[in-house]
Amino acid sequence: MAPTDKTTTHKIAAKGATLHATSTGSGPPLLFIHALGLDHTVWQGVIRHFPDHCVITYDLRGHGASDAPTGPYAMGQLVADAEAVCVHFALKEACVIGHSVGGMIAQGLAVKRLDLVRALGLVATAAKFGQPGPWRERASTARTRGMAALAPDILTRWTPLGPHDAPLDAQLRATPPEGYASTCEAIAGTDFYTPTSGLRLSTLGLCGTLDAATPPDLVRETTDLIPGSTFHLIRGAGHMAPLTHPDMVADLIAVFLKGVGHV
Repeated sequence: MAPTDKTTTHKIAAKGATLHATSTGSGPPLLFIHALGLDHTVWQGVIRHFPDHCVITYDLRGHGASDAPTGPYAMGQLVADAEAVCVHFALKEACVIGHSVGGMIAQGLAVKRLDLVRALGLVATAAKFGQPGPWRERASTARTRGMAALAPDILTRWTPLGPHDAPLDAQLRATPPEGYASTCEAIAGTDFYTPTSGLRLSTLGLCGTLDAATPPDLVRETTDLIPGSTFHLIRGAGHMAPLTHPDMVADLIAVFLKGVGHV
């Protein structure tokens, strides 16, 4: 989302960090939460399709223009950050759409503060991301060798990326190693299968058919934890569907929002 006279930036005080957020438009609220190693701009191509909504984005702690305090972080703290964003904007009954770890945070927010969340969009995400060991190894690599040592492998798992390879590589390498590592440690300690299965709200699950980071069966399994949820595959997309297939992602979200009356 390029800054315009309709876009405002905000500094939000959260526990132990100041978060960078943006807001644009008015109408039913949409909160978008980005993936590990990136920032809020990953949603640019998607959110331009929602001029009749109040659209909120923010950078996770340790990412983008938000503070990167020394970790490790707990998933509860990342969820509390999302809660702080909602409180800052006085959001009520928002549709919260999260990509990858952003989707895990969205699940935690709905469990903790269902009064703030009317519906969920879970994009290429899971209730649990594998076993803790690899995440802790990745955290150690980030701290000892920097993001340059991780970026090539991450981009390989995110393929197909097409023309987005260069900017994504640059953004990954610019992410503070401590912020990345600490978020990896939060992921390592999180299993939301039981709390997510207790949710009762409208939910949309989306995943690319070529996603090697969060395979379709994993995303479908997570979405199916919530009764009455819907799931769609995005043909030809990898893990970065919001970047590579923004129009399709936006169209599916728009149909979902219309179906739940969030328009």
